[in-house]
Amino acid sequence: MSLIHLLDEVGLSQRQAARELGFRKSFFNRVMHGRWPARTGARLRMQLEGVLTQRGATPEQIQTAFETAPNAPTTSEIDTMLMRNEALTLEARQHFKLPRSPFVDDVATPADVFQTPSVRYVRAALMDCAQHHGFIAVVGESGAGKSTLAEDLEERIKAGSADVAVIRPYVQGMELNDAKGKTMKSGHLAEALTHALDPIAELKSSPQARFQQLHDKLKTSARAGRRHLLLIEEAHCLPTATLKHLKRFLELKDGMRRLLGVALIAQPELLERLNSQSAEVREVMQRLEIVRLDPLDGELEGYLSHKFARFNLKIEDVLAPEAIDAIRARLIHLPRGGRQQDARSICYPLVVNNLICRAMNAAARAAWPKVDAQVIAGC
Repeated sequence: MSLIHLLDEVGLSQRQAARELGFRKSFFNRVMHGRWPARTGARLRMQLEGVLTQRGATPEQIQTAFETAPNAPTTSEIDTMLMRNEALTLEARQHFKLPRSPFVDDVATPADVFQTPSVRYVRAALMDCAQHHGFIAVVGESGAGKSTLAEDLEERIKAGSADVAVIRPYVQGMELNDAKGKTMKSGHLAEALTHALDPIAELKSSPQARFQQLHDKLKTSARAGRRHLLLIEEAHCLPTATLKHLKRFLELKDGMRRLLGVALIAQPELLERLNSQSAEVREVMQRLEIVRLDPLDGELEGYLSHKFARFNLKIEDVLAPEAIDAIRARLIHLPRGGRQQDARSICYPLVVNNLICRAMNAAARAAWPKVDAQVIAGC
């Protein structure tokens, strides 16, 4: 059974499937005809599998449909993308003389954040957005460190002298559409902002009165010298209507002075949805500054040295000299059927952490003194 036939089988049109996934029908139609996105194809497959499962498709039907779908990402590609977590075993910790895993609860203070040039730029951009009411999207793959940098921003604001209120709406359970979970609407954002500015305020019932209430409280707070940043994680799950409404939050002003900054923390799917050809979000795209978190790549050795140094361990005590290059080579992802220019690095902190844990466990099991290129290749 083909993927298109399976959609029919579960009673889902391509238009409905595209809407549930948050894409335009034309984009989804291209995917159905084998034009999967090179960078995010594996994640799109997982999302589509979830939609099909919710509609009652069996695992066998889903597997068969994807096996026959032209150019669809394979399960091994998904495994490579995610590099599933494996805890560091007691055997490995004893072998490498570690009291605990250097990759668990490893960032507790801003000093624990390893700073690459990309990370330094994102940190500066986030702080500038907070202090000057900007509009920014920090985009990176899962495990790139986006949430860590959002937490780092809050810690730095607390430690500094600037009076900035960071308002983070709860996004637990937030989904792109109501069929999969709860969507976040502009009314929810207004509620979160008003509550943060005045926890005992009674919210007005009508939308017009509620937004006027928010505007008044932002003005009062700003006149007292305070700045405000609305920080939204998992922003790739925001509905298109809410993305469009963010511009209107930015237009809340006191005279000519903007009262609120907005920072979005998102995976690369956000960029596909903010396609400038889409009239619905074009105005947002024209105003949004996008900064990306790059993979570690050339900073990999420094990153691992930083992690091990917290346990007075040198990188050469764990990794053989050729292991660093082997890790970088292992974390190059090439989609099936992709061209050489589609290859890209997935050398992000969480992926590296998971790979190193697996490699250290394997080296300890084999009683090898260090992790070398051969161990990395087998993980």
